[in-house]
Amino acid sequence: MQGANLTERILRKRMHGLYLSRPCDELETLAHELLGLHSWFYRNVPFSALIRGADIRGWQTRLTKTWLYRGTLHGVVYEDLPMLLALHANGSSLARYLGEQALRDAAQEVLHYMEDGVYSRSEFRRIFAGSYDADWLEAMFSPWGGIFVYLARLGKVAFRDMESRDFDLISAEPTQTPDEVLPHLLRRYFAAYGPATLADAAWFFGLGQEAKQLLPTLPLDGIDSFAHEGVRYYDVACGDTADIPALTLLSGFDPYIVSYKERSAILPAAYQKQVILSSGICNPTIALHGRIAGIWNLSKGEPRITFFTAQPKRIQAEAAARVDMIRRRMRP
Repeated sequence: MQGANLTERILRKRMHGLYLSRPCDELETLAHELLGLHSWFYRNVPFSALIRGADIRGWQTRLTKTWLYRGTLHGVVYEDLPMLLALHANGSSLARYLGEQALRDAAQEVLHYMEDGVYSRSEFRRIFAGSYDADWLEAMFSPWGGIFVYLARLGKVAFRDMESRDFDLISAEPTQTPDEVLPHLLRRYFAAYGPATLADAAWFFGLGQEAKQLLPTLPLDGIDSFAHEGVRYYDVACGDTADIPALTLLSGFDPYIVSYKERSAILPAAYQKQVILSSGICNPTIALHGRIAGIWNLSKGEPRITFFTAQPKRIQAEAAARVDMIRRRMRP
């Protein structure tokens, strides 16, 4: 199988693995198999789940929101956290600013306050303001995470729920090393996201150079591979896959787009700046036959749809109906 047919096979299998051509009833199953659901904005998770057919009742507390690969927020199954966190439990950019010992001391102080019922970043800023300067406070309690990213990667804190900006204590400390968990996580990645390349896997997991060099040496027993346009792809075989849907809604930061280093088969270069903004935000999109053709969103509760090129009225009507379904399902 060559050329366009092989590209279609790749997209067909990815849509199957990512539950875009078949439904997934359980939110927890979806988050487990996809190794977490992106949650830059909290609505990314229910959008992604609804699109894939999952029941989202009580979704705010059914998953745990924390920082995973590449420093991004994900909604994950709590029991998966020790293994997922093991990849990046060591090291923090804060250590370069504060020093290792000062960072550990600050982390312990934060944990003691949390044990006493302090959970919000703003409260911590007020508590520490009298003892430290503005630069230190900004580094420690940055809106991008600061000390809470450090503690989250140790499995000691996470967001209180999927919608909250406050934190809570957890006990999900990694018990394995990165080298121990990587072979298992690599297999899970190719099972859900394959066919994909080793470069895609390295991008997805946010691996450093040393780990990237390790990937080709790992045992890949039971993982199929094939070459396409000079690139080697890896995959885990499954049963029959459904046809690529004629129209597919995708959430913001949808795994179908952001989980691969090379996206040209899915996201045409002409539309990339409209989908992935200079700020790094990835808009909710519409795919036609597996390729991105427009964007959608809910603005003040109302559907907003924009196709990049003219589309038949039936396609516009179908997209509008699906966005409206999400609007109705998202109502409290």
